[in-house]
Amino acid sequence: MITVGDFNQAEEIYNRLLENICSDDDRIHIYHQLGLLSAGQDQYTDAATFYEKSLEIKQKTLPEDHLSLATSYNNLGGVYQKKGEYLKAHEFYEKALQIKMKTVDANDLACATSYNNIGSVYYEMADYSKTIELYNKALQIFETHLPRNHPSVATSYSNLGGVYYKISDYPMARKFYETAHKIFENVLLPNHTDLATSYSNIGRVYHKLDQYPKALELYEKALTILKIREKALHWNLTDLATYYNNIGTVYSDSGDLAKALEFHQNALKIREKALDPNHPNLASSYNNIGELYQQMSDHSKALEFYEKACEIREKSLPANHPDLATSYNNIGEVYQSMHRDDKALQSYQKALNIRETALPSNHPSLATSYNNMGQIFYIKREYQKALRFYKIACQILETASPTNSRDIAASYNNIGEVYYSMNNYCKALEFYKTACEIREKTLQPNHPTLAESYNNIGVVYNDIGDYQNALEFFKKSHKIREKTLCQNDPNLADSYSTIGEISKDLGDYTLALEYYVKALEIRGNALSPNHLDLATSYSGIGHVYNNMADYPKALEFYRKALELREANLPADNKDLATSYNNIASHYHAMGNYEKAHNAVLKAFKIQQKNFPEGHQDFASTYNLFGKIYRSMKDYSRALHYFKECLMIFQQPELKTHPSRAITYSNIGDVIQLMGHYEMAFSFHRKALKIQDNTQYNSLESSMIYTNLGETCREMKDYSTAITYLQRALQIRENKLPKNHPDLAVTYHSLAKSYIATRQYDMAMKNAQQAVDIAKEKLPLNHPHLLEYRNTSEQLRDLMNAF
Repeated sequence: MITVGDFNQAEEIYNRLLENICSDDDRIHIYHQLGLLSAGQDQYTDAATFYEKSLEIKQKTLPEDHLSLATSYNNLGGVYQKKGEYLKAHEFYEKALQIKMKTVDANDLACATSYNNIGSVYYEMADYSKTIELYNKALQIFETHLPRNHPSVATSYSNLGGVYYKISDYPMARKFYETAHKIFENVLLPNHTDLATSYSNIGRVYHKLDQYPKALELYEKALTILKIREKALHWNLTDLATYYNNIGTVYSDSGDLAKALEFHQNALKIREKALDPNHPNLASSYNNIGELYQQMSDHSKALEFYEKACEIREKSLPANHPDLATSYNNIGEVYQSMHRDDKALQSYQKALNIRETALPSNHPSLATSYNNMGQIFYIKREYQKALRFYKIACQILETASPTNSRDIAASYNNIGEVYYSMNNYCKALEFYKTACEIREKTLQPNHPTLAESYNNIGVVYNDIGDYQNALEFFKKSHKIREKTLCQNDPNLADSYSTIGEISKDLGDYTLALEYYVKALEIRGNALSPNHLDLATSYSGIGHVYNNMADYPKALEFYRKALELREANLPADNKDLATSYNNIASHYHAMGNYEKAHNAVLKAFKIQQKNFPEGHQDFASTYNLFGKIYRSMKDYSRALHYFKECLMIFQQPELKTHPSRAITYSNIGDVIQLMGHYEMAFSFHRKALKIQDNTQYNSLESSMIYTNLGETCREMKDYSTAITYLQRALQIRENKLPKNHPDLAVTYHSLAKSYIATRQYDMAMKNAQQAVDIAKEKLPLNHPHLLEYRNTSEQLRDLMNAF
């Protein structure tokens, strides 16, 4: 009855026999058989009860070191292992081994079986070095007593392959799996299920090595064997469902989610027909389909399937079973994706509570839980808490996994993200680079995760003003994405956008515009019309037009970005502050200082809600305040805000940022306007000295030269003033469009210096160029245009008088 799978009838017969049998030997046998029956139906608590009744009789009737007792201890160990009670399982397996060590030779085959059993418990407890030690002991015994091509030798090799697979040592895993497979091929029939398992094991390794076609080929071979077995035996092999799952996972990882769903649904159909409604394997199928819907961003469907899996596990498993923790964890991930952070935290905490109780302190699943808790606190901007959880996760992985594990790389990357958000760029760079080094060793050169690492490093270099290094890493990231992503993939748009931004910061506006437009084209095709990434593109293009002095175009794109963000973000979202600052910058350039002030004030109020004092994002806001107050001739306020900006750039990790030099020059400019020329000159010289030690946009140095020229003119050092102004002019003429307002500023400054030296023809030429540009690019009432015209008129009067 057991052999053909009719467990209920077999159980009924055994129970009837129990009522009529008095012999201890018969009762031992029947309880043992009832234990087997219960275990075969995944009723592990009942199985343990029957095995213990069988053991109880044996302990009364047999010597304490009888081998039959070892069998009972082994059976109990197996049941408790299935229940996830690993310490109890280990205790019973050890008892079995101790009996064997007393009654047979230490190198007997029976001891090898015990070493395998104890090793499997250490495997579950994530003590992989101990597992390898015990599996090797078993292998040595099997190789000593059995032929080289014996199935037990193959199973030992396979067990070792499984451990190396678990610790991400895929070359070693493949070596052991392939050794096992050669033996299986020699001794088993071509359609034996162990051969299918062997194909599947090697397929898993190729899967992890991202060699998806090879993985699929091996999984398909395994599947073919099982289909033949299914047909021959005329009943559903639930193992068939496992292979459908494996193939589904490969399709999922290779991005073919539709095909993946098809295979996971096939697995589910088999299990729904063959298994009890509360069987744990049915929960696994619901879980797999939930994962797919999560990848497809169908969060409601994902939650539906995850909750089905969880419901089964709550009914069929002990309250502290690790699989139940997995369910809570998955539900937490969906809530996190839905931005329901409190619900996510609640589910993650449930998962963590179970894992802290049921698993060893260095188990990788515990690391996953700590990592998830860290993610939620990171999202909630509770960075110290996030860092604490991320670091605990990292410590576990460093203990449990090899140094070059991908999981450790991800952990370093997470810690880097927190440090980046805390403005600790040195620490962020350290962890990002460590993550990247591991990924370079463990991933294919074109792996998308490697692109992510290069991009992260590029972002930090960009923020500390090291634009050349930033561009180098952004290009590395972009090269991978161009090879691995389809032309309309939003991630490719992100890559174009970052290179556009760095090109803008380096003053290459033509190239910046080209990349920003490419990013916008992709996002326009791939995303919904109200997607916030479109606002990022509009904002970037607006920046370039603003820097190229195409102010109407700049305002058009800045407004598009602002409208999209206002419609789709909370009123205090930090991206809205960016938009208000952009609008403020535009109005300032157009001479509408009141509107500029209103916009930057909105940005500042939002930033105060989002960032701690001294955060780098305040720097651009303080700088804008300073420029607006300077233009409004409120020099004391302008000086206050430029000094606030400088305090941010005095932080150790920002000391080489190019904006630090510009801030010194801005302070010098205000001091010059207040009539303190010597002090102003020292600030400008300090700005130039800082630039000597940093990578900077040459247009920024042209601003410093212009400020120095103005200061020297006020100090009546006209020849030095003209020298500095000519340097500024040369840079701007090379870098800017011929009608750019910044050129007008330098022409006007030169005109005033030439007036002071009575070179009136040169003065008139420069003054007229300033007026012509301002008339074309600025409103008629712009203070700069009015000033340039006034200078021209004074110059004409001087020339007439002369």
